[in-house]
Amino acid sequence: MPSSRKAPVIVITGTPGTGKTTHAELLAQESPVPLKHINVGELVKEKGLHEEYDEEWQSYTVDEDKLLDELEPLASEGGIILDWHTCELFPERWADLVVVLRCDHTKLWDRLEKRGYPLKKIQENNQAEIMEVVLDEARSSYAQEIVVELQSEGTEDLESNVARIVQWIEAWQEDREQS
Repeated sequence: MPSSRKAPVIVITGTPGTGKTTHAELLAQESPVPLKHINVGELVKEKGLHEEYDEEWQSYTVDEDKLLDELEPLASEGGIILDWHTCELFPERWADLVVVLRCDHTKLWDRLEKRGYPLKKIQENNQAEIMEVVLDEARSSYAQEIVVELQSEGTEDLESNVARIVQWIEAWQEDREQS
């Protein structure tokens, strides 16, 4: 699938609070090829791609089949950034690059507290970051060479990370033009 695409599919993942949406929005603006930012969590809510709302976790239980059916035509075409706190659900054939954002857990705690997350949800996400859950998930779901781990502590990291991804997109384009 990837070879016929005119633009890549980039997955930006990480524990909640690591800066996925901020990175995706900036990348969509700065990319040398048109990329559409898809905030998967918002898409799930907007299109009703969920089973029920979990009061304890204050989140929706995603209907994975419905979500994949919704995203398949977009992924086939390419030119999207998938922004979500998990990535193993997305078929390996979709992803050209998987960016896992990491953040010091004390900073993460503060960010989630500012969002008004319940304590249990903050603790669970903090533990997931410490245990590298999302990174392990990405590494076990995709080829090593397409998984990139980037620190996301502040504005400086944001700008350098997006610049690195833009360079990757330029190299991706050159590879396509040569083959």
